[in-house]
Amino acid sequence: MDLIFVLFALGAALTGALSTDAPVAPPAEAVEVAPAPPAPVVPEPQPAPDIAQPPEPAPELAPGGDPAQFSAEDQMPSGKFTTAGEIRMILDATQGSWVALRDYGGQDLLYFTQLLAWRCGLHQISYAINDDAAQVLDTEPCYIDTGQPNAIKAETIQPYLAFPAGSVQSVTITLLYDDLGMATAQFARTAILMP
Repeated sequence: MDLIFVLFALGAALTGALSTDAPVAPPAEAVEVAPAPPAPVVPEPQPAPDIAQPPEPAPELAPGGDPAQFSAEDQMPSGKFTTAGEIRMILDATQGSWVALRDYGGQDLLYFTQLLAWRCGLHQISYAINDDAAQVLDTEPCYIDTGQPNAIKAETIQPYLAFPAGSVQSVTITLLYDDLGMATAQFARTAILMP
């Protein structure tokens, strides 16, 4: 309520001031004001130049592992995990288990069981021990006409290789998928050594 009275009184005072015949002061002499200096022109920001990233080196295959000697295979899903399209996600998700190392009987036994279980979607598995040259891993054929084409029979080819005890300090694996895609991973001894 007090606010209404204040506003009413203020309105009356303004009306009274405007209606009085009080002399109005003459306008002050015009003073020239120097124009303000123009604002500096700021150039529009330009996009940063593209910085060329060096290409990642292609994985190295073992001798005789040139992808040009292979052709891309049909990627129609078979339902039996025999194509790169069917096994790539599995191998990507299980990369830490591609190989395992066991100190057994005075030897380092390097197991490739995980990779061999999905070999039917691969053209080739290459491995390099420490800083040695890459080698192509011998694998069983795919048993395409069976219910388990990726079965590991281990009749003539074992799923592991033997090396002198303590000699395997690192392993580099390179996969050549049957769609000619490649993947590589390196493992330190401590990361793959089984208890």
